[in-house]
Amino acid sequence: MSSHREAPEIAKDPVADSADLYAFVSPDRPDSVTLIANYVPLQRPSGGPNFFEFGDDVRYEIHVDNDGDARPDVTYRFEFTTEVTNPNSFLYNTGPIESLDSGNWNRRQFYSLTRVADGREHRLAHRLPCPPCNVGPLSTPAYAELARQATFRLSTGERVFAGQRADGFFVDLGAVFDLGTLRPFQQLHVAGRKVFRVEGEPVNATDRMNVHSIALQVPFDRVRRPAARYGVGDPASVIGVWTTASRRQVRVRGGDAGTDVATGPYVQVSRLGNPLFNEVIVPMSRKDLWNSLPPSEDKRFARFVEQPELAALLPALYPGVFPNLARLTKAKTARADLVALLLTGLPSGLVDGFTNATGEVQADLLRLNTAIPPSSRSDRFGVLGGDLAGFPNGRRVGDDVVTVALRAIAGLTVPLVDRAFRPDAAAATVTPGLSAADVTAPFLDRFPYLGVPYDGVTSPAAA
Repeated sequence: MSSHREAPEIAKDPVADSADLYAFVSPDRPDSVTLIANYVPLQRPSGGPNFFEFGDDVRYEIHVDNDGDARPDVTYRFEFTTEVTNPNSFLYNTGPIESLDSGNWNRRQFYSLTRVADGREHRLAHRLPCPPCNVGPLSTPAYAELARQATFRLSTGERVFAGQRADGFFVDLGAVFDLGTLRPFQQLHVAGRKVFRVEGEPVNATDRMNVHSIALQVPFDRVRRPAARYGVGDPASVIGVWTTASRRQVRVRGGDAGTDVATGPYVQVSRLGNPLFNEVIVPMSRKDLWNSLPPSEDKRFARFVEQPELAALLPALYPGVFPNLARLTKAKTARADLVALLLTGLPSGLVDGFTNATGEVQADLLRLNTAIPPSSRSDRFGVLGGDLAGFPNGRRVGDDVVTVALRAIAGLTVPLVDRAFRPDAAAATVTPGLSAADVTAPFLDRFPYLGVPYDGVTSPAAA
């Protein structure tokens, strides 16, 4: 998955697990950037009586680098507090929740938002309420209205939301991790030829699941560095984005009140930039280390980008389908195209009218050229489909990042840096076979963009 349960240790700590990260120029406010960081993945909608929530003991942050050193120039920090109004009830709510101050709602979350820039911290908001989880039609009869009430416009220009949303990521997880099965090509799989006679129908494993989203809409001048101009080719137009979750270094269990006590400095336990980086590029033995490091240390992992394991697996799993890729990997050719896509950004001259390069520092960041306006007609394959406003220029909620990543690893992007290389015909068609149309909850055309979360009564996932 994009980053759901991507490393052994963070898989045990879903409250701090960064699941997806999005960064794009806002279609509903094109002078701003929308940043969305999802946490607490794979939520079954029927998860009561202890419904899902952010962690009071977790520091969530969205970072922006605007000068190319892979270090945060602007950070938005979210810290949460949970309050129980009736300690003698086991219920999440005792009646319909029709407003954020409803007396029927027993377990509420609030958060503070702090902006860190130029070495200074500025608290932008305190005690902003989250909406409840979408319990069901009796408990949360007008959920979209509750989410609207929990969306705030700050005096400093930001718009903010923190709460439950429908998971918009689409992936055929069961097939992909069954020895790399791609259902549209399953009958060509080295083992699948004995099992499958025809291509199969993909299944969106994350459909009808919820996540908890931290969403920000930020004016350009709050994230870009000052410059005389911000054209497509100007370095000041490009920002790099990543998200992290941190916990206190020391945790003492079972105090006098039966509660744990956390103390000491915060230690990073999770991070996310590009989708699938830690999931697919970083080897198992280093995944937890990667989660603990800042992007400025990603040169340690560059060799796994230059020669990704999956590029060697595709020809082995699908004999005869990727002969050119097989020769490329056998020659141990360093994949400069993937280094540009994932670690440095694409320099000018590789794609007409486009660049999102941030310099020579190798770092896993979502790189967004803010001078490229939203597309009137977006293509789900982003830059590979001729739509310069899409992935890997940032990431929009509907971008088919799994297919784009597969096609890049399969060799489709090699000609960007080696015009003599001819990609295999399959490289332009390889896909898990899913799109945004396979997400049941429709995306919104406005902030916070991800759809209304599924409830535990009407969603089949509750069965």
